[in-house]
Amino acid sequence: MFGIVGLSVLLTACGNQPITEHSTGLWDGVILLNFSRAIIWLAHIFGGYGMGIIVFTIIVRIIILPLMVFQTRSMRKTQEIQPQLKALQQKYSSRDQETMAKLREEQQKLYSEAGVNPVAGCLPMIVQLPIIWALYQAIFRTDVLRSGHFLWLQLGAKDPYMILPILAAVFTFLSSWLMMKGQPESNTMTTMMTFTTPVIIFITALNLPSALSLYWVITNAFQVGQTLVIQNPWKIRREREEKNQKEKARERQVRKAIRRAKKSRRK
Repeated sequence: MFGIVGLSVLLTACGNQPITEHSTGLWDGVILLNFSRAIIWLAHIFGGYGMGIIVFTIIVRIIILPLMVFQTRSMRKTQEIQPQLKALQQKYSSRDQETMAKLREEQQKLYSEAGVNPVAGCLPMIVQLPIIWALYQAIFRTDVLRSGHFLWLQLGAKDPYMILPILAAVFTFLSSWLMMKGQPESNTMTTMMTFTTPVIIFITALNLPSALSLYWVITNAFQVGQTLVIQNPWKIRREREEKNQKEKARERQVRKAIRRAKKSRRK
């Protein structure tokens, strides 16, 4: 949370002037200028500023992919122990200090046994926030990118047919829905966010220049593919079911062994 707040303060202080070769400072003169140059260079190679934005967005997503894999694995471990966490919360439901301290102690013990660090899953997101925002501003503050054309789009103007906002909302929904399908159990908050976030994305994208909407579409589409490969919900559910079946089989064997032991004692 401190990292997110600090980043928000830093970015609020950043200007909105166009990025040029005369831009100065670490953020404008180094980070944004080089992001802008890279997109323009890719545009010359792949035949257009729209393609430059698409290719550069994919490259950025590939670079931060190890962080996303780490975050995904951490989130999956946390999801798997949600039933145990809920059981602990019900067991120590009292709000007095002694009970709450005991709850925290039991939760930490459960995290340790499962190899879960609750904070670790947030760190990759904090790390990638400056990268994502730099890409956003590099597009928004580079005049040549905003004045270019791609297919039916003028990159500096809104999508007249609302195709990009619709695609951004659809890919956002698919990504959230796939992640929700992989959870051991759904909750009201997760379900609500799965359906409300795409609506917010759609409304926001309606007022964005097409260059930024294009970036948003490619990012969310990449996220869908990444989820299918790294966190395929059907594979996760199948593995979880196999694990449950093995656990039930082991429990049956234990019960049989106990019954045999009791019979032997009676004889």
